[in-house]
Amino acid sequence: MTRAVHQTATGVLLPWPDLDRAYGPWPADVQVHVWDGVTPHSEPTEDVLAGIGLWVMPYAVPDAVRLLPRLPRLRAVQSLSAGVEKLLPHLPAGVGLHNGRGLHDASTAEHALGLILAAQRDLPRWVADQTADRWEPHFTRSLADARVTIVGYGSIGAALERRLLACEAHVTRVARRARPDVGVHAVADLPDLLPTTDIVVLVLPENPHTISLFGAKELAALPDGALVVNVGRGRTLDTEALLAETAGKRLRAALDVVEPEPLPARHPLRHAPGVLITPHVAGGSAAFRPRAERLIVEQVHRFATGQPLLHPIPRD
Repeated sequence: MTRAVHQTATGVLLPWPDLDRAYGPWPADVQVHVWDGVTPHSEPTEDVLAGIGLWVMPYAVPDAVRLLPRLPRLRAVQSLSAGVEKLLPHLPAGVGLHNGRGLHDASTAEHALGLILAAQRDLPRWVADQTADRWEPHFTRSLADARVTIVGYGSIGAALERRLLACEAHVTRVARRARPDVGVHAVADLPDLLPTTDIVVLVLPENPHTISLFGAKELAALPDGALVVNVGRGRTLDTEALLAETAGKRLRAALDVVEPEPLPARHPLRHAPGVLITPHVAGGSAAFRPRAERLIVEQVHRFATGQPLLHPIPRD
């Protein structure tokens, strides 16, 4: 929680219209405006922008930050992403920042599970065989009984763990700091954990502590045939080190985030053996929108009544 927002402006700027029709009327003392961040010629006027105190930013529209210098009375920004590291440098001093914690838990966890199952059960191979009219069955790896280490055990990691346990996997939790009371290891324990890991899943945010956290040393510690999954941030995994390990087919990978991103055409990672890539879509399922709408409505009502907004991000 943060301190209550002092309303020097009562306008709120939202990315979607008509939420009041689904969730009930807005508080009488706020003025609600809508901008989706992409529709041509739809930007609010300067008069509207001058009165905005709370901005719920459009999801997955990086260029929307251009509006920030034109919001002179802005007090709080609500991001619909869990990670806000790229937004922080653009945020004016004194403006509160709130992230979308929890909005992507289910979507990201099920996508991570899908990547794991696809890699373990050779689904890319079977898709290629279908297209080529081949019928060449063989036994595959399994998720059941596999030893899975989740690196970055937060709300998404916990959601993934529930799904992995349902598939009869054995899960080890890792976070920046150890939490022995709930069975969470520290990142410093990775050298002891990785040699017995079949599947490592990175669910890390991007910050100075996590950039290239998983590099050549960590990859080398994994046993032959291990699967590296990344659904956090691309820069937390060393791309060159991963290419070195996958080129010889020692390790496999299933990635929703990469570095660089977007991944250029003809980048060697696109054609590395045993590497499955999706284009940063883990959080973007149908489960996201209803959760995001409910958070927006809650935050607008809190803003209108001077209550602390949810999910504050420290500015230091």
